[in-house]
Amino acid sequence: MIDQHVKMAELLPIMLEGLAYGKEVKLSPMGISMLPMLRQGIDSVILSPLPQKLKKYDLPLYRRDNGQFVLHRIVKAGDDYTCMGDNQFAEETGIRHDQMIAVVTSFTRGEKKHSVEEFPYRLYCRLWYHSRHLRHFWRRGIGFLYRRLHK
Repeated sequence: MIDQHVKMAELLPIMLEGLAYGKEVKLSPMGISMLPMLRQGIDSVILSPLPQKLKKYDLPLYRRDNGQFVLHRIVKAGDDYTCMGDNQFAEETGIRHDQMIAVVTSFTRGEKKHSVEEFPYRLYCRLWYHSRHLRHFWRRGIGFLYRRLHK
């Protein structure tokens, strides 16, 4: 099997054309910001055209003002959006709707396909977001112990 990586900027015109016709686009995310839900090189997402308004816990693909493409969860929705990766603790604020490209409607984790409408997924989104302070404290504590034990 040949591993071919294509830059998102090169795919964007093709993706936008398909989305404009109501088509879905399959994408394999890169990076670790959406762990543990999405694993690089293993899992994939199905992107669909944007609704008029996105809501809390939607998972959009958007483009930052610096040109970087990001797939992060919406944690606050209003006139603009606040997003955060599942493996991150800092929120990214001030994301505009015009930066949004598409939204995840389903994902494949390993061999199993899941809808974002499934109850276990919706529960995961809420629990994972609301446990972020506890997870951050835990991660810092483990790091502190690791550094102390390996001195």
